[in-house]
Amino acid sequence: MSLITSAIGQGLLWAVLGLGLFLTFRILDFPDMTVEGTFPLGAATAVALIYRGMNPLLATLCAFLVGMVAGLITGLLYTKGRIPILLAGILVMTAAYSVNLRIMGRANLSLLGKSSLFKNDFLASLPQYFDSVFVGLVVIIVVTLLLVFFLNTNLGQAFIATGDNPAMARSIGIKTDRMTIMGLMISNGMIAMGGALVAQNNGYADVNMGIGIIVIALASIIIGEVAFGDLSLTQRLVAVTLGSILYRFVLLIVLQLNFSANDLNLLSAIILAICLLLPRFRRFFHFDRLIERSVRDERNN
Repeated sequence: MSLITSAIGQGLLWAVLGLGLFLTFRILDFPDMTVEGTFPLGAATAVALIYRGMNPLLATLCAFLVGMVAGLITGLLYTKGRIPILLAGILVMTAAYSVNLRIMGRANLSLLGKSSLFKNDFLASLPQYFDSVFVGLVVIIVVTLLLVFFLNTNLGQAFIATGDNPAMARSIGIKTDRMTIMGLMISNGMIAMGGALVAQNNGYADVNMGIGIIVIALASIIIGEVAFGDLSLTQRLVAVTLGSILYRFVLLIVLQLNFSANDLNLLSAIILAICLLLPRFRRFFHFDRLIERSVRDERNN
């Protein structure tokens, strides 16, 4: 039971990454490699500030702001410098490594004996691992509601239009470069905040904790889409969270099969590849036609 609770809690915390990447990967329709730098950047910022005595909530908000700055730099390199988005993200990701070392003053920093969002009297009274479930649930509900509200405003609709058809968006007066920069800032701010939450839950920050993060975030998105099919935009945001939890359960099952924890990145890549290939398998084996035929037969009967 404790393993299941832990998987749910971890899935909720890591879902913030999936929601952040969803803005760029699905709505703006381009891959942003900055996330592999902003995740540990948020972790390093929050842990370093808490280590120096700052309130954990304020430290987490500072991590969000620092992540937005990283997204702003990537956006400016892409829109104003005309550097390809992949290269712009890699440049910022590479620079973030040195910035993280400067922030922490070392390769890793522990929160042993320090406060965090996961340490208070109420959370201490909960059963084991329920602290991450409670904090993750509160954060993911707030973040999802704010995203739904934003995407339904005029600004949010302009942002969506920029991703759907940039040429059409420009023709009706939308500043697509500004929308792109805004999307990168919000996305990387959320990912940095996710890094801050995960670091506080783990009790430390490490400069190498961003390796493979983009695969984990993509897995949340892809698994949610494969598992739940065609959904509205709001439902897709919820599906990302559920996909993150399902992904944690898959990893839990794999680890129970006595695979090494060192193989997690490899297993994550394999799981993501399988999920991406599932639609092709369904078409190749005509599963969709079989499902449609069975539905028609049930209706006729």
